[in-house]
Amino acid sequence: MATKKKVKKKVAKKVAKKIAKKVAKKKVAPKKSAKPTSKKQATKKKAAKETVKKYILKKAPIKLTQSQHYDYVPIIDRKPFKLPKGARVAVMPYINIEHFPAAIPGTPLIPGTAGFSPDPLNYGWRDYGNRVGLWRMMDMMDKLGMRGTVCLNGEIIREYPRIIEEGEKRNWAWIGHGVNNAPANFIGNVRNPDGSLSALAEAKERKILEATLGTMQKTLGRKTKGWLSPFLTHTDNTPRLLEEYGVEYLCDYTADDHPFRFNTPKNNLISVPYTVELNDIPAFLNVGVSSEAFGDMIIDQFDILYEEGATNARCMPICLHTFHVGQPNKFKHLRRAFEYIASHEDVWLTTGDEVNDWYRKQYM
Repeated sequence: MATKKKVKKKVAKKVAKKIAKKVAKKKVAPKKSAKPTSKKQATKKKAAKETVKKYILKKAPIKLTQSQHYDYVPIIDRKPFKLPKGARVAVMPYINIEHFPAAIPGTPLIPGTAGFSPDPLNYGWRDYGNRVGLWRMMDMMDKLGMRGTVCLNGEIIREYPRIIEEGEKRNWAWIGHGVNNAPANFIGNVRNPDGSLSALAEAKERKILEATLGTMQKTLGRKTKGWLSPFLTHTDNTPRLLEEYGVEYLCDYTADDHPFRFNTPKNNLISVPYTVELNDIPAFLNVGVSSEAFGDMIIDQFDILYEEGATNARCMPICLHTFHVGQPNKFKHLRRAFEYIASHEDVWLTTGDEVNDWYRKQYM
């Protein structure tokens, strides 16, 4: 017969085995699948997350250092942009027609003589644009069905009235570009050597805007829709003031292939694309490209935008100065590039004013 001690050991072993099996089952047992979340529950969950997010932002607001004048909206987060008749690219030649008073230094080809007064070397080079270069460009653009968006110094109206007459015959667009291209009439806050700013008084800025826009309206018989600041400089007041004066688009920010809204009181000012890449002044005077290379740059830019425009239309500004690309050696390659563009289908040869009007009609 088994002793009491042996019986107790057997019972203990059996109990231990049972417990071990239960533990093992718990470890490997699959979890019961959770019931699918209903739409109502998902909505509540999302709302709760948003409430928490807003609370966190309220408690610790994020201070961004981007420009205050427009919001960051990457192109991948927008619906595809559409142009009239399904065009892939809106091509806009901006023609800068500028007045440089003879007694004041202006954009130089040879900086060494810019300090002289008079400075016939640089003055004569610039004046070639208004006397010859512009007319060469106009003739070529007429043949290709292109029109210019003129960035106009207000004093051109008084100094060179024939330019206005011929531009009007061709239905070119005119946008404000300051009184003249003398530094005294630039709009902007100048940084001093010690790092501080000499702010341009709002009253002085208003005077420049009113002089330019007033002269243009009186001569052309209509309000000016667009503005490009001389040398693309302005103050934080500029967008607000332009909207106040009835201007509808500003070209100073070369930040996009599409128009976009500025953060202005009436929410009525937009950006229409401009460029410092396809721009003859920085290309020739700063980067130092050849005439042939500048023509190639225009063609290469067009090829990429035309390809992308198949699914999301693009704007292609080309920014030109008559005293640069109006010169025969440069004009040859400008003409080559413009002929290449005009040979393509689904291209809208247009102006800044027309792009502005289209955007407002379709997207505002």
